[in-house]
Amino acid sequence: MTGAPHRPAGPAPLEVVEYTDPLCPWAWGSEPSFRRLRAALSGRARWRRVYAILFDHDDDPPPDPAAETAWYARHLADIGTHTLAPRARSLHRVAAGSWPASLTAKAAELQGPEVAERVLRRLRESVFVLGEPADTAELALRCALGVPGLDPDRLARDAASRDVRERVAADRAEARRPVPEVLSVREESPHPGAAKETPGGELRYALPTLLFRTSAGYRVVPGWRPFEAYAAAVDELCPGLLDEPAPLDPAGALERYRSLTEPERLVLADGAWPPPDAVRVDTGQGPLWLHPDEAQLHPAVRPDGPATP
Repeated sequence: MTGAPHRPAGPAPLEVVEYTDPLCPWAWGSEPSFRRLRAALSGRARWRRVYAILFDHDDDPPPDPAAETAWYARHLADIGTHTLAPRARSLHRVAAGSWPASLTAKAAELQGPEVAERVLRRLRESVFVLGEPADTAELALRCALGVPGLDPDRLARDAASRDVRERVAADRAEARRPVPEVLSVREESPHPGAAKETPGGELRYALPTLLFRTSAGYRVVPGWRPFEAYAAAVDELCPGLLDEPAPLDPAGALERYRSLTEPERLVLADGAWPPPDAVRVDTGQGPLWLHPDEAQLHPAVRPDGPATP
């Protein structure tokens, strides 16, 4: 088992739409709350990810890539003071685009929710652990190597297919049709989540944003928020639907999730940490903890690493 989105056998009373990007730092910092929420909704909601394309084709290239990278590294460090999520010790560059990672993440969904969850996790870690964003098809596919149950040849074919590109294009378009409630947001948060204007002049959801929807209505929770904000939105729409499980023992949490940050293990595990066989990967802000099987094939540990093609 992983923290993957679950699809109920019958019609779900609640749909959760997650507007995100594999390379978004606020989405990375939201994973402790999102993993907790997915566990509390397991089997009782349909969770759908929409890849909004944070770094798009029409973004102007930086006139000074080194200066842009230095600025962005400081930006990630500032975000990290709020989220406490790991960040890379050294950022190689700002991502040239979100399309390769988003295509790979969307293609992984065709191999089931557990594979999709683990591939997306690796893509996030490419930036925030390795410091080398998966911004080419080769790098994105390389990040996924060794994911249990993954067919890498199929992933490469699907990620390059017209069907998957159309699905991501549809995601991009959906993310640029924000609901009115996010056009102006007044919340006490370092990232309150008001809709963003893109370089092309469109508005899109801030990342991440969760939209909770039933046949009777919807609630939207944009930006970086505590778990309680998401739980409250669910309770308003579907009272009693949340069923939060007890935290797992440390070994069980690492077995389930395979990769845990410090903020994640504090809400998902209970007991003496770390488990005896956990593999620690140090970052620029706290460790990442890997299951030993994951560590054997993870790009942060394996000898070939994430070298730039």
